[in-house]
Amino acid sequence: MTLPGLPAAGPQRAALPQSLALFPLNAVLFPGALLSLRVFEARYLDLVSQCMKSGSGFGVVCLRRGTEAGRVAGQVEFESVGVLARIDEVDAEQAGILRVRCSGQGRFRLKGAPWQQDNGLWQSAAEPIADDAAHMPGPAMLQTVNALAEAIRKLQQMDKVPFAEPYRLDDAGWVANRWCELLPVPLAAKQKLMELADPVIRLSIVDGYLRDKKVVLG
Repeated sequence: MTLPGLPAAGPQRAALPQSLALFPLNAVLFPGALLSLRVFEARYLDLVSQCMKSGSGFGVVCLRRGTEAGRVAGQVEFESVGVLARIDEVDAEQAGILRVRCSGQGRFRLKGAPWQQDNGLWQSAAEPIADDAAHMPGPAMLQTVNALAEAIRKLQQMDKVPFAEPYRLDDAGWVANRWCELLPVPLAAKQKLMELADPVIRLSIVDGYLRDKKVVLG
């Protein structure tokens, strides 16, 4: 937890390139989240290589229709708001397969229609979306904050590392985002929560869900 009164350090904002490479997934990436990818398609192997050479990231967008391996434009549709992924570590699992560990950075909105390169890699112009403003959770959210701290403790006891440190339990947006990663809600609901501009409202919605499901009482 960061100390009250100090600005909470959010994910480092990386500049968006003029043409952003996209990685469609059946998942919603949140700022500050950890993402592990098993990469074996030639287009994504090339993307990882390019990102490592240039120090740039790529955009993760959630699929609405189609599959991650889709190559025909008419068969793939994805959300217009995504999150930039920064590559933190790459391991060669075996010949032609990479295990890539990434972290979510800032959000972006696609501008215009995405297009595919000859190798099938999706590209799009994109504009950044402002990061969440830092807000301490209000007293009414204390149980939800404590429940997340307890969930982190239990996961750590199982030798699982659910989130990247530092654990910013004094930041409403960070708490809301981490709960959004854990909750078993539809992807469409996670997408709408990720897109919300106000982190306090996002946390309030999460709090209501947790109380409705009796995860948080009182």
